[in-house]
Amino acid sequence: MAKKITFHDHKPKTLSLQDAVIKGFSASPKSIPPKFFYDARGSALFAAICEQPEYYPPNIEQAMLTRLAGEIAELTGTGRVVFEPGAGSATKIRLLLDALKPVAYVPMDISCEFLKQAAAELVDEFPWLPVHAACVDFTHSLPIPETVPAGPRLAFFPGSSIGNFSPREACEFLALVGDKIGRDGMLLIGVDTKKDPGILHAAYNDAAGITAAFNLNLLQRIRNEVGVECEPENFAHRAFYNRELGRIEMHLVSRCRQTLRLNGYCFELGAGETVHTENSYKYAPEEFLAQADRAGLRQVRHWVGEQGLFALYLLAAA
Repeated sequence: MAKKITFHDHKPKTLSLQDAVIKGFSASPKSIPPKFFYDARGSALFAAICEQPEYYPPNIEQAMLTRLAGEIAELTGTGRVVFEPGAGSATKIRLLLDALKPVAYVPMDISCEFLKQAAAELVDEFPWLPVHAACVDFTHSLPIPETVPAGPRLAFFPGSSIGNFSPREACEFLALVGDKIGRDGMLLIGVDTKKDPGILHAAYNDAAGITAAFNLNLLQRIRNEVGVECEPENFAHRAFYNRELGRIEMHLVSRCRQTLRLNGYCFELGAGETVHTENSYKYAPEEFLAQADRAGLRQVRHWVGEQGLFALYLLAAA
């Protein structure tokens, strides 16, 4: 059987790491966008995080998708066009493909070479599936390739990635997805839940120190790739649950007063000052459903996983 794959490069414009450092380190408080975690070592460390016993989302979500695949397909119907913003290695969609039997799959990712590899591996495993891979920055646009057949659409956004958006950004993204799925469209999305802060603290401060290494690797990257004069050992990892804002925050904490230099720029950090590297918002079901409603999406059904630790929502255009 001939492979059914097309590739569409929308040439997404991205903020360079150097520009991000200059902008983020010049601000108060200091910050760097979390997308810069993912160089080769960062990606490997994140994969290791997903294997830590404290980090519950991947195993629970995958178990839910496996168990619920048939029920989800009954609710969505088969033969939809499935598109997945931030598809990465397209691991989780594999759990649903046999049940959903989509007429086409559209993985979207900002890393073109990684996307090509993931799409090629997917069609090797599912040679019956037409794959239309699109290299895009899905946080700004979701262009569906013209080669994609007409028909009802299902957006798939697993992994609780919605938590990396602020509530305002999350609502804007959900509205963008709603516009792309159209009148008969649906969205299947994974969302992390609010829970005992001790469970959250353990998940982002694993005993093996993998999350700490992942956070601190950002400093190695800006030193090696951008040339920032800094000593990573002068920083510590900090992750904590901000109950008031309902989010985990990750920071790099300066252990001492220090100056970071880059091409004539000098960035002063005091002892205890932080660089904010990531947020991960958690939602109670009623909070997330209210967010979806504001974005023009209504609930079809939602499921809560083991011990209430994770949730899946199936939404439809209102």
